[in-house]
Amino acid sequence: MNAAVRAATRAALAQGWEVYGVRNGFAGLIADNMEPLRARDVGGIIQRGGTVLGTARCPEFREDAGRARALRNLARRAIDALVVIGGNGSQTGSRRLAGDGFPVVGIASTIDNDVYGTDVTIGVDTAVNITLEAIDRLRTTGASHQRAFLVETMGRDCGYIALIAGIAGGAEVIAIPEREVEPHEVAERLRAAYQRGKTHALVVVAEGARHDARALMRHFAEHRDALGFELRVTTLGHVVRGGVPSAFDRVLATRLGAASVDRLARGEPGVLVGLVGHDIVATPLADVAGRTKPIDMGLLDLARVLAQ
Repeated sequence: MNAAVRAATRAALAQGWEVYGVRNGFAGLIADNMEPLRARDVGGIIQRGGTVLGTARCPEFREDAGRARALRNLARRAIDALVVIGGNGSQTGSRRLAGDGFPVVGIASTIDNDVYGTDVTIGVDTAVNITLEAIDRLRTTGASHQRAFLVETMGRDCGYIALIAGIAGGAEVIAIPEREVEPHEVAERLRAAYQRGKTHALVVVAEGARHDARALMRHFAEHRDALGFELRVTTLGHVVRGGVPSAFDRVLATRLGAASVDRLARGEPGVLVGLVGHDIVATPLADVAGRTKPIDMGLLDLARVLAQ
């Protein structure tokens, strides 16, 4: 996200515009927590994870009164347009502001990669690679000690990280909210891997799966003999969010940040900018808000075949 902040700031300054950074998202709009940004203010942030501007949930922004306060603050500072960097919740807020008549351009950013209107969102490449690095290390340990590891990834409502990292890491089982796997089936697959002579195995499960790591381990504690392997569990949690952004994420965020300013300069707000194929495209916020992009379930079927 910092690369997008940097690109949008400097692209806007190149247009001769004044730029303000809003602290803590929509909460900062309501609290009038904004400050001018100059070129040097966004120097040295492209390599930093997270967001230097901060973020916060803001239920008040869903209410007309909350947005009215935000709009009054924007008007008082003579701010003419807004760039919103974030996922589905943020872009729903963008759509509401646009519906109130304020010029907004959204930038797709979430590690879940479930925003409609883009093939890939800012942050997901970094999150997947951090997850994959952990999986690779656990595989090395598993092979040395003849164990199976159950790895729980982030993904409350979307299993994209678990799916992609599981495929790239050669997992025997991938469990995601979009397609549940029963505990007895997980046990059967691990047992089959053990009987085929595998020295180790991996189960990757998204935290939002109904049978998450805790539920699976509870089941396996009562059916130890069903696995073949000795099983250990690792929960990655928020460590996935704090990584140094990958080159892909930095370039993607830079392109989207610059594209957001270009849309505003052309008088074309009310859109989300994203990447489709190799091209930066704009999708109306009205089409984005309230929708999520499904994952490719064919990849899950492929993972099942490759795990044999």
